Amino acid sequence: MTTAAVAMATATARLRAAGVPDPARDARLLLAHAASVDAARVTLIAPEEIAPEIAERYEHLIALRAVRVPVSHLVGERAFYGRGFKISREVLDPRPETETLIEAALAAPFERMLDLGTGSGCILVTLLAEREAATGVGVDLSEGACLQASANAVLHGVAARAEILQSDWFDAVEGRYDLIVSNPPYLAQAEMLDIAPELALHEPAMALTDGADGLSVYRLIAGRAQEYLTAEGRVLAEIGWQQGEAVGAIFRSAGWADVTILPDLDGRDRVVCARNPA
Repeated sequence: MTTAAVAMATATARLRAAGVPDPARDARLLLAHAASVDAARVTLIAPEEIAPEIAERYEHLIALRAVRVPVSHLVGERAFYGRGFKISREVLDPRPETETLIEAALAAPFERMLDLGTGSGCILVTLLAEREAATGVGVDLSEGACLQASANAVLHGVAARAEILQSDWFDAVEGRYDLIVSNPPYLAQAEMLDIAPELALHEPAMALTDGADGLSVYRLIAGRAQEYLTAEGRVLAEIGWQQGEAVGAIFRSAGWADVTILPDLDGRDRVVCARNPA
């Protein structure tokens, strides 16, 4: 039999050879999943021999990670803003940089919100969980994404305050909101040639690119969101790190007020914020 430490070292080397970023972290996380222990406890079991059934499970997980299946898909969950969200191939894997949008949204009060392209529901569910008096609507064109978002709303106890609709952006949306948020597909079609295998092979293309210049959804939001906002309403949308100037110009030319671009923790442009000029 093999100890957990040896198994992790072997797995790390295999993942490194496959070009996996941060292979040691992934080897540790996948062993924790295979052994059904918390990742923080992996070092405690490192000297111990691992049971054959755990070793077999671990081998299977490492083989899949070596062909670049994302860790979140293998364990079925991804942490976001301190909560675990159920993830599948139907939705975009939540990214830490999206937490910049969460912080911006929470910086001012809101009672009713709309999440465009809700995906896993991580933005909608997080904001409703953080603001217990708020209600919200999440829309997505993908039926699978709507089901995933609904499951995450139930998981985190906000289902009674969250309505999930299958919609092509604003098409099925009614009423007015004092906060509209979105993490739209912002990669240009040409950029799809250079993305990591984890994204190219295992995440929905419609959540990554608009199939054009990466800016079409911002034009849509800038052109239509005022119809669905209250007088003091805000729009917050995640952007690509090189899109700040272009997206800011789109919103200014559409007549929005107080258009600003917020950086993420790495100092890169990450979120456009705009207010209803009414």
